[in-house]
Amino acid sequence: MFRIWAKVYQEDRIARQTTYESEEKFTYSQFFSYLSAICDALDVPTPVLLKTHIFNYAKFRHVVFRAGDFMEPVPFEKLVLENIG
Repeated sequence: MFRIWAKVYQEDRIARQTTYESEEKFTYSQFFSYLSAICDALDVPTPVLLKTHIFNYAKFRHVVFRAGDFMEPVPFEKLVLENIG
């Protein structure tokens, strides 16, 4: 089981948040599907997922997606995913 806390920051404050939980074992090969489900729950577009994003999540237990990581304009500053268990 694992949990990911997702936060959308707007003007340096949390505008929206959700917690993604799964009973399955966490695998990095499925990270994009976790990200897609989180973005659907937050009603935001899915960002481009790069290898550096996955490395940051693996090493620091969190990853930050800035507005430049999205293919379309977004009305927020960043999307942060944090491993909470």
